Amino acid sequence: MKKILNLIIFFAAMIICGCSFTETAEEDFDNSTAEEIQRNVDKIRQDSGVAPKFSEVAAAVENPVEEILNQMTLEEKIGQMIIAGFHGTAANDDINFMLDSYKIGGVILFDRNMENKAQVKNLVDSLQAGKKIPLFVAIDEEGGRVSRMVNDLTPPPSQTEIGQSGDATLAYTYAGSIAQDLKNIGVNLNFAPVADVGTPDTRSYSDNAEIAADFVANAALGYEKAGLFYCLKHFPGIGLWQVDSHEDISVIDADRNTFDTIDLVPFKKVINDRDNSKFMIMVSHYKYTAFDAENSATLSPAVMTELLRNELGFSGVIITDDFDMGAISKYHDEKVLGVQSVKAGADILLSCHEYEKQKKIYDGIFEAVKSGEISEERINESVRRILKMKLELLDK
Repeated sequence: MKKILNLIIFFAAMIICGCSFTETAEEDFDNSTAEEIQRNVDKIRQDSGVAPKFSEVAAAVENPVEEILNQMTLEEKIGQMIIAGFHGTAANDDINFMLDSYKIGGVILFDRNMENKAQVKNLVDSLQAGKKIPLFVAIDEEGGRVSRMVNDLTPPPSQTEIGQSGDATLAYTYAGSIAQDLKNIGVNLNFAPVADVGTPDTRSYSDNAEIAADFVANAALGYEKAGLFYCLKHFPGIGLWQVDSHEDISVIDADRNTFDTIDLVPFKKVINDRDNSKFMIMVSHYKYTAFDAENSATLSPAVMTELLRNELGFSGVIITDDFDMGAISKYHDEKVLGVQSVKAGADILLSCHEYEKQKKIYDGIFEAVKSGEISEERINESVRRILKMKLELLDK
């Protein structure tokens, strides 16, 4: 993939720089070629006063993530750690401010943003236009009752219906079909599949951990083969929930053995079997006494850093569930939420609805870095993972 990416962007960079070429073999793209492109990119920057695009830098250096990171301001880095929602079928002042002033790294779309395929594609193109680093454009297209724009996108069956078929390859097939539909309208990230075991709302494949894991793994492969980012949710598992976290906080009081033998099984399988840079893991807002009785998982170092990152070895992007949900927003100020979540190990903070809350999350993190409460290196750790994932967008 890296060689293909280098070739594609090499040709683009040659055109941008006004260079001519006749025939270039794949093996000819060596360090000296990269150094030459880097000099050309530097010249563009010097002559125009405009920073090179994400793709130009990616072509020009051996380690594009570090090069891009080194060129980013603190404000741009923090922006990459936020995905935000907005209202309306066209970009409004609120989302434009978050994109242009705070440089946020992604948006999430809901039915309120979506009328038909052509309108959504035009909306996404307008949001992506001029971005130095491409946006994550996300959606919740799980199937069943969690489906978007059902008048213009054929909704897949619920995960429970697919699981009841007994045929795990159907999860692969439906994931590939969903992926193609979403790519056609400019979406590059689906917050699916649900990796929970036995949720009481038709959103999980099965109440049997091994069966659920098999279906989740097939869905993951389907998304990857179709070239769409996906997201396992809701870590470390919400199969035992009693109160909907959209409404209020709840405690899942199961022992560690229950998680090891049931809830964590689908997550472990995909973490161990798939390239961690191709998917995210979304962390829930529930409290888990087996890991941390005091903090919601999205605010817990024990869950995000000790369990998910260190013990299970997940090296990809950790994203929170929506910070506008009642389980978390009723009890914490957004400035505190963002800071505590980053300190606990989150890479991306999701805020789906309210501009003022999104702004407070950003401001809180920025102030925490300026005061020394959060180190800039901690921010860099997350941004490295985000940039590594976004480099994949250049080859899609």
